[in-house]
Amino acid sequence: MTTSPIRLALTLAALLAIVPAAFAAPPTKTGKTDKGNVLTDAKGMSLYTFDKDADGKSVCNGPCATNWPALKAEASDAAADGYTVITRDDGSKQWAHKGKPLYTFAKDTKPGDITGDGFLNGAWHLAMP
Repeated sequence: MTTSPIRLALTLAALLAIVPAAFAAPPTKTGKTDKGNVLTDAKGMSLYTFDKDADGKSVCNGPCATNWPALKAEASDAAADGYTVITRDDGSKQWAHKGKPLYTFAKDTKPGDITGDGFLNGAWHLAMP
């Protein structure tokens, strides 16, 4: 049995379309800070978790979300390697790591800043790899 060149090309194209999704890069990077390695966004800004979040749901909305911007996910992003995509109250998507939604802090101005760690009586924590 021989395979036609068209069928072979279509099969190859389908396989190549699947490969990028299977090997998608994680939504975070690892950066060095004065407190050791932390998860960062693509710009190298430290990421945080909030103790009041539970069960993969963000409770940081309104003014809280202004100070603690969510690590945005796209509707097409998929869970992998301990990362999940949650839906926020406003319908937007946010990345979570090990069930904890991830945020940056508005007062961090450059990569390596960790000014949000321990904020609000210790409710905000650096996200560790």
